Amino acid sequence: KPCVGDRYWENGYKEGNGYGSTFRKSSEKASPGFYAVALSEGIEVELTAGPRSGFHRYTFQITENAHLILDLLHRDPLLDGDIRVINDSTLAGSRRSSSWARDQIVYFYAVFSKPWNDMEELRSEEWDFPVKGAMYFDLNEGEQLLLKVGISAVDVEGAKQNLEADIPAWDFDGRKSETEALWLAELNKIEVEGGENEKTIFYTALYHSMIAPNLISDADGRYRKAVPKTASSPYDQTGQLPSGEEQYTIFSLWDTYRATHPLYTIIDRDRSLQYVRTFLRQYKEGGQLPVWELACNFTGCMIGYHSVSVIADAYAKGITDFDTDLAMEAMRHSAEQDHLGLEAYKAQGFISSEDEPESVSKTLEYAYDDWCIAQFAQMAGYEEVYDQYIRRAQNYKNLFDPTDGFIKARYNGGWYTPFRPEEVNFNYTEANGWQYSLAVPHDVGGLIDLMGGKSALERHLDSLFGSSPLLSGRHQSDITGLIGQYAHGNEPSHHMAYLYNATDAPWKTQEYVRRIRSELYAITPDGLSGNEDCGQMSSWYVLSALGIYPMCPGSEFYELTSPLFPKAVIHLESGRDLTITTRGSGPYIQEVLFNGISVEVTSISHEMIMEGGELVFQLNESKGLWDVRTDTYSRISDELIAPVPFIISDQPSFPDSMKITIGAAQGEIFYREAAENTDPESYTEPFFITEDTEMEAYTRLDGDLQSGLVRARFVKIQRDWELKLGTDYAAQYSASGDQALIDGIRGGNDFRTGGWQGFQGEDLVLEIDLGKEENIRSVSLSCIQDVNSWIWLPPSVVISGWNTVGEKVWERELRHAVPDDLYGSILHEFMAEVPFEKTRFIKVEAENYGVCPEWHLGAGGRAWIFADEVIVK
Repeated sequence: KPCVGDRYWENGYKEGNGYGSTFRKSSEKASPGFYAVALSEGIEVELTAGPRSGFHRYTFQITENAHLILDLLHRDPLLDGDIRVINDSTLAGSRRSSSWARDQIVYFYAVFSKPWNDMEELRSEEWDFPVKGAMYFDLNEGEQLLLKVGISAVDVEGAKQNLEADIPAWDFDGRKSETEALWLAELNKIEVEGGENEKTIFYTALYHSMIAPNLISDADGRYRKAVPKTASSPYDQTGQLPSGEEQYTIFSLWDTYRATHPLYTIIDRDRSLQYVRTFLRQYKEGGQLPVWELACNFTGCMIGYHSVSVIADAYAKGITDFDTDLAMEAMRHSAEQDHLGLEAYKAQGFISSEDEPESVSKTLEYAYDDWCIAQFAQMAGYEEVYDQYIRRAQNYKNLFDPTDGFIKARYNGGWYTPFRPEEVNFNYTEANGWQYSLAVPHDVGGLIDLMGGKSALERHLDSLFGSSPLLSGRHQSDITGLIGQYAHGNEPSHHMAYLYNATDAPWKTQEYVRRIRSELYAITPDGLSGNEDCGQMSSWYVLSALGIYPMCPGSEFYELTSPLFPKAVIHLESGRDLTITTRGSGPYIQEVLFNGISVEVTSISHEMIMEGGELVFQLNESKGLWDVRTDTYSRISDELIAPVPFIISDQPSFPDSMKITIGAAQGEIFYREAAENTDPESYTEPFFITEDTEMEAYTRLDGDLQSGLVRARFVKIQRDWELKLGTDYAAQYSASGDQALIDGIRGGNDFRTGGWQGFQGEDLVLEIDLGKEENIRSVSLSCIQDVNSWIWLPPSVVISGWNTVGEKVWERELRHAVPDDLYGSILHEFMAEVPFEKTRFIKVEAENYGVCPEWHLGAGGRAWIFADEVIVK
């Protein structure tokens, strides 16, 4: 960081008095490969880059005590590092830190254009190396100081060699021109004609689509291997690539598999191959395919195993020059784990809410990924693998509720209740029931069948886009860009406007895509409606502006809509061009022609795009004129499964008797009590149970197609107690409702799985009426701590007993010894041992932790209490 005047070691972010600088936004300049800004203390900053290096140019208008600060403590927690003086104009070193990526390292080699006249070092008792340095320079007013920095993930020598390869001369403008030329070549892969604002948005989006993944291998082909989950440091870190290979990092695959990687299969096929080969190296060296990989680390972030989508999509589109046996092995390895709900998914065909948080999202995304495995297996000749995974790809059917057409969370064999489609809770990943009930891009035909036909899908889509945009439940900052309950600011919604192409109203796809393009993208600072997510938000725009979109990556088809521009040309790596033009006026498609032949479906194949030529959209002011005769949307038509039934009751526990209803999306239902060794009987009508019962049921479809078993357990409570809560629980953490804390059903080891009741910012107060005076031996309250989620154990719990006339007969204050900074899921039972005292009423008062402490990420936020069961003996 360039500075003048007093030297500060702190950055000043919190104290307001440090080496940080202010600047006016109007002084910023940015373009691909270049950034400039004028700092308030009279320093002009210009930055450009090479493939593995950076080039800085600082112009000092004020020169008093001019210096640069190098700070290894800035940002995330430091694990290790060093600053080495090579000579009076050269530094080298490293920084190893832990944050989102738990073990990220960068080596650097930095050379200044002139020697410094003095250098200070700051050492810390915690480290045996300098953690900060200040280099002082004698400069004249207006003099420029240049700095070249090579970086490497391997070692300092790699950083030095990268710098020498990228920036051999002290020619800032020359390097800037080279970098701009590289970017121009990439951005020129697609040329569009149209309005200036639209072109600005388009090329900004295309630029964003190309920022990640990042090159991480050195110029000599060395790279840092993926960090194994169980790695101890140091491990065998350095790999060597074959000639011509490159290694990449930053794979935000939950986001980018949807449109960004499919875009690359059109305009960046060579790198697409390198990405797949990177995945396979990471599997061999790190033990898994990446899910969200950063700085050679598997971060554990997000869900699914969407590397398989990228691999299958590349293969389906002719990018096949990789080890298919290894790819098949790696894909199956991802799908056959027993973590993150996969054990339940494999055993019962779905994840229930008590099995795993985000159960709906994980079930659906595993099903899609399994479809991708099946497609790859079929294309590559692994027929037995295809049969297995095409069946698993239909597991989404086990979450479909035919009574209202929503895909929902399961609980105890039935449905998680109450269900509100607008509610954001831990059954979904950054979404709600509206946004995941259409997350079946790989079997749109099967979903249509479940819903009851194309018109039912159209009505559901109309309701999605036409509903109130208000959300309920937990706050989720990612759900933005709302049109009704369609959330364009987050990825699960991105394919949904294109689903109208599967109905008899494809003109609605054209309407909503046009609306999204115009309302949710702009040239202003808030020109994106959500997180860019490594290019996915922009890739949606690029493809949708061209009039094509990959609704189901892994398939060769792109859905069609009316393009934004009158003319666009895609320059393919083969040397061919695909020219996309519009004729006529109006927003609606009347006809589509490919190389002069009418396209009578709502999609175009990847093969047609690669062939090149001309794709013409004839537009009209009137909707409904497009004569679409054949469906090309995805449909699973072989190895069909029967959806499991659902077993419904009012509560999982009951005092006297309980009514049981069984339903199914498809097929005839059979059921029995699991404890009875009897043949299942056909279900015809609801029935009652009066004792503890474990029920199991299945469906039979088309005579001999049988579903898996679904099981439910119901507990008879041998008491007549009443619970009164003096504190309101949060709607999204309601467990089984008002009596949840005495329902006899215990929560699991994760507060998100539905058995726990949550209370934020207040003490938990409750009273239990036992109905009559009883001799009490003990009373306990179970709580859970999960510091990362703002949940702490109560510092104290007071439990007291009262007789029928309202006199307190005993009281116990209970505390715990669990550290408040101990992370992880920690269960604790506050147990009060009491004499055999006649007790009618039991009162529990649990103290809330208060606010998140300063050291916590949520400092100042209101803490939560999560309670499970009050046990009275």
